[in-house]
Amino acid sequence: MVQYKRVLLKLSGESLMGDKQYGIDEKRLGDYARQIKEIAEMGVQVGIVIGGGNIFRGLSGAAKGYDRVKGDQMGMLATVINSQALSSALSAIGQENQVYTAIRMEPIGEYYTKWKAIETLETGGVAIISGGTGNPFFTTDTASVLRAVEIEADVFFKGTRVDGIYTADPEKDRSATKFDEISFDEIYSRNLKIMDMTATTMCKENKMPLVVFDMDTIGNLKKVILGENIGTRVYPDADAK
Repeated sequence: MVQYKRVLLKLSGESLMGDKQYGIDEKRLGDYARQIKEIAEMGVQVGIVIGGGNIFRGLSGAAKGYDRVKGDQMGMLATVINSQALSSALSAIGQENQVYTAIRMEPIGEYYTKWKAIETLETGGVAIISGGTGNPFFTTDTASVLRAVEIEADVFFKGTRVDGIYTADPEKDRSATKFDEISFDEIYSRNLKIMDMTATTMCKENKMPLVVFDMDTIGNLKKVILGENIGTRVYPDADAK
């Protein structure tokens, strides 16, 4: 049984690379599109935010001498490119969708407002929201939580290449163990780097549940929607379970 009516799914730009070192892997993009269509056909309203790290990262650009504001703006444009790619992949398999941009850039995408995005969701379309917050110095994770709160999502899904939240980075520490459930307070106390502090705080303060799961395994998105025990569920506080 479907556990959520409306979700905001955040995808990392790096995940779109698949096995490539840069850019977009068409197979990975197609896999994502089919999984998204599958849950949309189950009656789930799906909003999506995609990062741009497969093309450009503002913060790493600043470290190389780029102006931070311009670097972040380049990163915002990278999210628009990824969003257009996902939009095309969804359209190719018959899933209605609309790309929204945080900064005006018609006809590439429609200028984002909460009400337009919700209208798309309520009529069966997937709302792909790009351009971050439209401002520099904010991560795509923060933009994702912001959009989740704005569109009144039931949950914020963070699709990653790791199957949940661990006591340490499992790619670096083999002794790391996975949490099935955890509160935001415990994330703070353990200093776990799931998202940046702004995004994490916004989730907690707005009582937005978070699920971190492996999006690269086909079928996992449907499993999370059905409430199966995969990934890690994060609750606004220890008593919210």
